[in-house]
Amino acid sequence: MADLLQALLDSALKPNPFPATSRYYNVTTTSRLAPDGTMQVYLRRRFLPASDRFTVVQEHRVAAGERIDHLAATYLGDPEQYWRLCDANDAVRPDALMERLDSVVDIALPQDATGVSGA
Repeated sequence: MADLLQALLDSALKPNPFPATSRYYNVTTTSRLAPDGTMQVYLRRRFLPASDRFTVVQEHRVAAGERIDHLAATYLGDPEQYWRLCDANDAVRPDALMERLDSVVDIALPQDATGVSGA
């Protein structure tokens, strides 16, 4: 029992293993005791934020051959931030944003950011 308690405390006290730029940064971990007695630590579910919680700053029309990671690199400065574009456009699958030519991809500020006042 003491080992179980220690494992729970250890998992709760660990710093978030994901960098601040990760979609999982604010997702908490939890643990469960497996049937074989080992402690399994896992991420809780990440719920997608509603797209109306984003401030759209620009729109991009999809052209042939474009990729979502290239858009993220161009507009957000980091190709690994493609998930922010997905969140802002209610896309569960990243490729869904790029499937239709001439469709619009919203380029938005991070969730709940409102921009610079007076700008």
